[in-house]
Amino acid sequence: MDRSATGGAEVAALHSRAADNIRFIRDAMERVGSFTAVPGKGGIAMGVTGLAAAAAASRAPDPASWLAIWMIAACVAAAIGGVAIARKAKRAGVPLRSGPFRKFLLALAPALLAGGLITAALWRADIVFPLPGVWLALYGAAVVAGGTFSVRIVPLLGACFMALGAAALFSPPAWGDAYLAAGFGGLQIAFGAVIARRHGG
Repeated sequence: MDRSATGGAEVAALHSRAADNIRFIRDAMERVGSFTAVPGKGGIAMGVTGLAAAAAASRAPDPASWLAIWMIAACVAAAIGGVAIARKAKRAGVPLRSGPFRKFLLALAPALLAGGLITAALWRADIVFPLPGVWLALYGAAVVAGGTFSVRIVPLLGACFMALGAAALFSPPAWGDAYLAAGFGGLQIAFGAVIARRHGG
């Protein structure tokens, strides 16, 4: 038997096993260090809420009613997201008190808080037209920040929201509800479907 051939085969097998072990360790560390319970189906439900809100808000008789519709939709979507995250985390055996979830939540919070403060300030100044762009851009910033502690598709979702928000800020005010429907409806549903398929519901 050719010893050099046998030795070469053993070395190749050893390299293959080492590569498999490295991939396993890398994937395990990524799972431990990231929050993987981002809900796909919950995102789809949030998107449906966004589409319904856009349809209702486009027929609102006045700015106060328009804002109320979107604020109610935001609360409903947040509740859906919270319940969906809790259920997915429970199925996956990921405690919500874990480090990755705390980091995910803390990264989301500043931009969302800024969005609330800017909304209140603009409303007080009787300036409504920038709100769709502000909401989309800051929600996107929150998702990008939170996504650094989650699966890779989440920051991409945030970046798409930010791009849509930038476009909304420099578009005619009458297009606001269409942009909101595209973001909080279309993007949420599309990315929710991908997350559900690739990352377990």
